[in-house]
Amino acid sequence: MAEILEFPTREAQAFSFLREQLDRLLRQKGADDQLIEYAVASLTDVYSELQTDSACHFEVRLPGQISGPEAEALQEDIAAGIERLRREHHDLTLKLAARLVLAELRLFQHERQD
Repeated sequence: MAEILEFPTREAQAFSFLREQLDRLLRQKGADDQLIEYAVASLTDVYSELQTDSACHFEVRLPGQISGPEAEALQEDIAAGIERLRREHHDLTLKLAARLVLAELRLFQHERQD
């Protein structure tokens, strides 16, 4: 079975959607272009850091007497577990990143008002 590659990637699609939603939300709240540009730049910085820090790698040594099907099943279980952990970590990191961007926006807005 061939692997289907999406263009743009799901991550790129999600980030684009996030940027659009942020832009729309800030405009609805009465934000000016300068605040929106700052928000998008801050979001872009945080998101790019998330992308580079999310890669992980490890190895598992299996005993020699394990059969091929057992090794495959173990490999599938490990891969599924790692994927669950990656998703949970990614979700938590996105929530924290959103809080960071919001805090930066508040600080930026406060400093502009002074």
